[in-house]
Amino acid sequence: MKNRIVGFIILGIAILIGFIIYSFNKALTDIVNTSCSHGPECPMWGSIDFQTNISIGIMVFIIIIGLYMIFFGQEEKIVTKVKRVKIHEHSQKVDLTDIMKKLNNDEKQLVQKLVESDGAVFQSDLVERTGFSKVKVTRILDRLEGMGIVERKRRGMTNIVIIKNRPNNY
Repeated sequence: MKNRIVGFIILGIAILIGFIIYSFNKALTDIVNTSCSHGPECPMWGSIDFQTNISIGIMVFIIIIGLYMIFFGQEEKIVTKVKRVKIHEHSQKVDLTDIMKKLNNDEKQLVQKLVESDGAVFQSDLVERTGFSKVKVTRILDRLEGMGIVERKRRGMTNIVIIKNRPNNY
């Protein structure tokens, strides 16, 4: 169906080009009639005929493309496959003391700020509280999310960062 619509649009453009060719040809003919005193032997008549023939040839080619799209253009179906992969699945409660031993200093500082915020904080607040750049906080959160420690949820223009499967003692 879409190819037919494109074909009709191309035909409309071809008709517009035909009108433009007619208008320019008429204007050039009027100019040559008033400025050329040689009559039909004037070289300007030859250039008008050549330009008109080239223009009509281009217009016919565009019409053929439009007609092809209307009658023979086939729809192409684009098939995309989405593969979803779960990186980490934690069903048990997370023991932060064991996890903290495995983290580097920056990751520990970020998790500590999360714990101090009762396990949930806006990502922009983490940037302020840690003093890290936005990029550094994002990269640290990417690592922590990959380990299954935190989870980010989109909230407007920022993310809220939550400790996953938080134990009751934090």
